[in-house]
Amino acid sequence: MLEELLKRPIIPVIVIENADDAEPLAEALLEGGMDVAEVTFRTAAAAEAIGRIAKRFPEMLLGAGTVLTVEQANRAMAAGATFGVAPGLNPHIVEHYREADELFIPGVMTPSDIEQGMAFDCKLLKFFPAGAAGGVKMLQALAGPYASSGVQFCPTGGINLDNMMDYLSLPIVATIGGSWIATKQQIADKDWTAITRQAREALDRAG
Repeated sequence: MLEELLKRPIIPVIVIENADDAEPLAEALLEGGMDVAEVTFRTAAAAEAIGRIAKRFPEMLLGAGTVLTVEQANRAMAAGATFGVAPGLNPHIVEHYREADELFIPGVMTPSDIEQGMAFDCKLLKFFPAGAAGGVKMLQALAGPYASSGVQFCPTGGINLDNMMDYLSLPIVATIGGSWIATKQQIADKDWTAITRQAREALDRAG
């Protein structure tokens, strides 16, 4: 799963309030060339949305985001999510995913966080909140001591079409997370055409 995920330069970060929007949203992303999504556990509809997408579009690499508890992790995996993501690094969640033999991407912001992730053999770390935590300059600074460690980053937070390549151009960055690909308002408005267009624009920009 990690190898497959690293082939995708952008992971759309999705907040779904209504599970009925899950399938048309996934279809819009696929039409835009994106076969990956992180559905966050910020809403009551998350597990059902993941289940619907996993059943209808098994070709998608489908992750669960904002996984803060073991209970959420279990619901996400049962629904069909094939990887998990969190804003921070909770050792209990990391171990739970390891025991389940599932990919987990913990969030980090400091050198101490990174080294804790390395201790758990996490090869991909979510740098969050990227913009507020120093953005590209912070990642460039972190590349000094950690570039040879084998760890790579998925910065998320404050990234958009205009600055995405600033992040993707860094060798230490493997992929980025982007909530602008499908905004909450666009999903609520069922503006699937805009989401498809934004997915295509982002992939075109990524090359």
